[in-house]
Amino acid sequence: MVNTDSVSVFTEGTFEEQIHELVEYIARSKPEADRVAFKQPFADSLKTEKDQDSDSVSSEKKQEIIQQVLGAVDGLGDGSDREIEGFFNLLFSHIITLYTSEISVLSSAISKLITVIMQQTASEQTPVKYRVLANLFNALPRISPVRLTVCNALLKLAVENDEIENLHLSVADTERWLSEWSTSSEEKSAFLKAVADAFSASGYPETAFSFSTSYVRSLASTAPAGPAALELIASALSLPSVFDFDSILKLDAIQTQKAHPLFALLQIFNSQGLEEFTRWKDSNLTILDSFNLDANVLEKKIRLLILSQLGFSKIGQNLTYSEIASALQIGEAEVEKWAIDVIRAGLLSGKLSQTAQTLHVIRASPRGFANEQWKVLEQRLLDWKEGLSGVRSVLLSTRQLNTIFRGLASGSSDCSI
Repeated sequence: MVNTDSVSVFTEGTFEEQIHELVEYIARSKPEADRVAFKQPFADSLKTEKDQDSDSVSSEKKQEIIQQVLGAVDGLGDGSDREIEGFFNLLFSHIITLYTSEISVLSSAISKLITVIMQQTASEQTPVKYRVLANLFNALPRISPVRLTVCNALLKLAVENDEIENLHLSVADTERWLSEWSTSSEEKSAFLKAVADAFSASGYPETAFSFSTSYVRSLASTAPAGPAALELIASALSLPSVFDFDSILKLDAIQTQKAHPLFALLQIFNSQGLEEFTRWKDSNLTILDSFNLDANVLEKKIRLLILSQLGFSKIGQNLTYSEIASALQIGEAEVEKWAIDVIRAGLLSGKLSQTAQTLHVIRASPRGFANEQWKVLEQRLLDWKEGLSGVRSVLLSTRQLNTIFRGLASGSSDCSI
């Protein structure tokens, strides 16, 4: 789906000729014996004085005729994909042009057409349905709230055909659209939840998590937000690619769940250690079961976070195997496995030395960015500043020596023995 402002494009011909084109297409799906009778009411409505062109037809008359055509549309019609697409594009153009300032009428007309388009048909017609709906989305003004109706239809079509990836939806684009369309908070939340559920059902848990986060962020800090907030915490803890718990903790809806054991577990993953996790686990086995959380998966994840945090405190330095083993409560023989795992997770970059029994840390991610992390960053900046000062001093000294040497060289004379 592409963001554009609406530009109505009509085929050549007068309004009357274009209506005849639409009616002729609809008539194809009627029994041949019924076609003349079907077309007659439209011919009567289009009766005008001889040589009267489309500019002479009043807006009210056009609306009346378009509503008449709209009422006759009961399916995709009997035509090729190209003809189906052309028919709906022409009809969309007339509807959008005539009702741009009448949102309720426009919404009603578009909803009626979407219902027709979404009717059960042969699977071979699914691609043309996508194109017709995408054309409608792009034909509507960029800020039109009716675009949300089209988006919901596209989402439903994609889910029904297990093709959610075809929509290429991103959280950033979706949030921007919802803002442009001036949707209510309820509509925004409902759509974000629908998208999250669609990605989850289609086997895209990471994308579903991103939309679930946006959905929970959109909720007010009230009791109904509780179940969604708890599900988001459970997803964050269980997904192997999610390690940023600080941003989740800051969500208003999450903060309302401080009394729930899952909130305490989220805090442990954000800033605490194995001892706290073990105590929580032993006291909350039923919570783990109710949210389908695997204790072994969680234990591995918190160890990765602890190792990453340890590396963050030693960037540019070496971590000994014994330091790592102590922090993770493992044997030194397991250190290399955990170092490889944390590097694969993207939390740390470094080089292992089996001979020196060290991990040289090049880069590492902190678990959060609180006062402690700011202090570490401040110290590194100071060290960097001192290092630059040292380099500057060396450069100045070198420049002075070069000046002296050039002076001596220019003042010297040949001598012989």
